[in-house]
Amino acid sequence: MPKPARCTPSPTAGAPVAARWRPIAGSLLLCLSLALAGCGSAPDARAPATAGAQARQASPAIVVAAHPLAARAGAEVLERGGSAMDAAMAVQLMLGLVEPQSSGIGGGTVLLAYDARSGEVSGYIGREQAPASAGPGWFDDADGQPLARAEAMLSGRATGVPGTIATFALALREHGRLPWARLFDGTIATAEQGFAITPRLERHIHGRFPQAAAADVRRFFDDGHGGLLRAGDTLRNPAYAATLRTLAAGGADAFYRGALARAIVARTTEAPRPGTMTLDDLAGYRAEKVAPLCRPLRGYRLCSLPPPASGVGLLQLMALLDGTDIDRRDATDPQAWLLFAEASRLMYADRDHYVGDPRFVDVPVEGLLAPDYVAARRALIGARAAAQPPRPGVPAGAPAIAADATDEPGGTSHFVVVDDDGNAVSVTTTVESFFGSGRMVGGFFLNNQLTDFAWDRKDGRPGMANAIAGGKRPRSSMSPLLMLDGEGRLAGALGSPGGSAIPAYIGKTLTGLLYWRLPLDQAVALPNLVARGARFDGEAGRFPAPLRAALRERGVDVRAGAGEDSGLHGVFLRDGRWEWAADPRRDGTAAFPAHRNPDASR
Repeated sequence: MPKPARCTPSPTAGAPVAARWRPIAGSLLLCLSLALAGCGSAPDARAPATAGAQARQASPAIVVAAHPLAARAGAEVLERGGSAMDAAMAVQLMLGLVEPQSSGIGGGTVLLAYDARSGEVSGYIGREQAPASAGPGWFDDADGQPLARAEAMLSGRATGVPGTIATFALALREHGRLPWARLFDGTIATAEQGFAITPRLERHIHGRFPQAAAADVRRFFDDGHGGLLRAGDTLRNPAYAATLRTLAAGGADAFYRGALARAIVARTTEAPRPGTMTLDDLAGYRAEKVAPLCRPLRGYRLCSLPPPASGVGLLQLMALLDGTDIDRRDATDPQAWLLFAEASRLMYADRDHYVGDPRFVDVPVEGLLAPDYVAARRALIGARAAAQPPRPGVPAGAPAIAADATDEPGGTSHFVVVDDDGNAVSVTTTVESFFGSGRMVGGFFLNNQLTDFAWDRKDGRPGMANAIAGGKRPRSSMSPLLMLDGEGRLAGALGSPGGSAIPAYIGKTLTGLLYWRLPLDQAVALPNLVARGARFDGEAGRFPAPLRAALRERGVDVRAGAGEDSGLHGVFLRDGRWEWAADPRRDGTAAFPAHRNPDASR
């Protein structure tokens, strides 16, 4: 297999890159892999770089994130001698400013860290947490009936205790080099000077989802002339700069105690539909260090996060596929996509039923990944899609729990960082749905993460894995990934936003990467297909008409309208070359520290 075509990205984030795609046999596969850039056309030289490759060095020393300013913020920290985790903190702070619809310090974060010296992978879970007073009926109205989802998302009760700041504070104690206060400067300056609204942010500002009409959202994006900001307009956020100065001086405690904590409690307890978060809820929050969940696959070791994250679902999906002949097919083959769809449905049936906060419910992780159980589930895949959605299986250690149909919107972001020493961080971070609850404090949006619980009377009764309870963390689809080679060295990092579609997005990319031997950028650009229950959502228009028709004949009718907005970002080592990719569906790009010339060993 020839090596991927070489690209030479500039050390400056967002600089033009002329990506030369590797030839692929068959124009249909070329159309699939380039669908989002336009079949047969070169990427727009004016657009941010979305892919590249460089010859192997000690490490790629790279930041790949959903916005050029965020990638650049991380690269600048690396230039100052910071670690991958230091840079990740800077990326997160900047994303909260320039991509506020997706993540921020008012939300939650999960991440994996790779230590190059020891070869150890560590997991950190900073999922938001329900207040101690939460319980059944949390989202009921005055008559005891469940609220409409739009009302629930905008309510004060939607906000869980934020975990992002606590997560990075914990991880930096073990993986940081620079002083905490030095990680805030770049974002503070940008917040005060302002930045240009991107077309993607403009679409969210003018969106039709409930939060776009929220008073805080409209006030924040007011253009001063009776309208809302547009792409190219400058947005300044001095309140966020002031908040970051407080955190830089006072550490994580300044978020969970004191004036900022009081402001968070006050905003969540305001009408309409006030919540009951207390200062004790904030002061008592703790991020958690956890052992990663790792399994072998095709010569690699894939590591993700255990529940309440969905690494178990991602690893089960890949194990289901690995026993099929999908590796002897390619992206032009309808049978390959049928296999992916049916394996996805089986995975989601299990994940949706069993995964919850392991502090509150027994999650049969080992049983779900046991080879005999996976083989039995795989045997359910036929020559066409099953007419009825699959039911959850009964793995070893399975508890007797009620059925679940939790709905997870997709306001999230993912980024990866690798430093000069080969340390790596893979981070998925969120405020839940776009702009969180639509409520702001100190220049940032508060999450509406508690709507990730199964909470209505049909799906939220006690006894479910993901039922709401005081102090509990809702199930998350976030599944950041690190890949190690046979010697335990870093071989890749990957992840995506997308709500419940996240395991499918990453699974699709791994399928293209490992089974079809596509370069990372082309694996990312493959059409998204999210098969869950009775639905086959995805980028219907990106599948060539003959392929889509062949899938329909097999019972897979791909429908547009959901399961499309991934934000895959990652790096991967193949044949001695590091590849990187930023999902062309978003504003992402890569940035390199100035001392690291990507062409040094050309």
